[in-house]
Amino acid sequence: MTGTLLSLGHGYSAAALARRLIPQGWRVIGTTRDPSRAASIAASGVEPLVLPASLEPTLARATHILASAAPGPAGDPFLAAHGAAIAAATPQWVGYLSTTAVYGDHAGSWVDEDTPPVPATPRGRARLAAEAAWRATGLPVHVFRLAAIYGPGRGPFDKLRDGTARRVIKPGQVFSRIHVDDIAAVLAASMAAPDPGAVYNVCDDEPAPPQDVIAHAAALLGLPPPPEVPWAEADMGEMARSFYAESKRVRNDRIKALGVRLAYPTYREGLAAVLAAEAGQVF
Repeated sequence: MTGTLLSLGHGYSAAALARRLIPQGWRVIGTTRDPSRAASIAASGVEPLVLPASLEPTLARATHILASAAPGPAGDPFLAAHGAAIAAATPQWVGYLSTTAVYGDHAGSWVDEDTPPVPATPRGRARLAAEAAWRATGLPVHVFRLAAIYGPGRGPFDKLRDGTARRVIKPGQVFSRIHVDDIAAVLAASMAAPDPGAVYNVCDDEPAPPQDVIAHAAALLGLPPPPEVPWAEADMGEMARSFYAESKRVRNDRIKALGVRLAYPTYREGLAAVLAAEAGQVF
């Protein structure tokens, strides 16, 4: 199967999917509002579409659409600016990249796709509203609720090397994670077997305390684990603090039912791969 994928808000996860599709003969068109990114997008084999260029001709050609832009004050930015044109498109598949933050805090308990969303943060509430808005278009929308994303260029190794990494300790805190290449595998599997209306949790097999992940990354570098910092005393940005506001373990049975076999089922395999990729700059 090949086609034309329109990547709305072409970013880190979408780029991983493009790396998978383009060698198979897919045409991938990625939008950006930053003209300075056009050359790097083109160098990856993706056709850049610098907005505010007209989106309608590309929408008419797209067999598949992936939307990954973060919601803004007006909701999903593409639906806000191009809602009528998007609703008039006729793609075979639409994917919306959301977040497991829509589930809210479950005090470390397990959640799955049938768990009612009760987002506790502004980020989670905005994503849940964007999910609903995409479904309301009437297109064949598939929702992918992503756990914390990591991969080459988004690992902990630079901070460990320069001594700025910390092990923030909040008793009972666990996160689910997902390597970016496994996100791409899930999206490709869904594109090959569309199920409009489906929701998928995209995460690995082992939710874990964040301090354990940092300690393992330090060990891979042959460094001692960084010092522990109590969560109440940690100097964090708003995004990081929102992650620590919620603790849950996320089930991923539904992506496995798609036939996906995770390349990185835990952070251990994933971090080793990130370190190798960053050493060779293969990303």
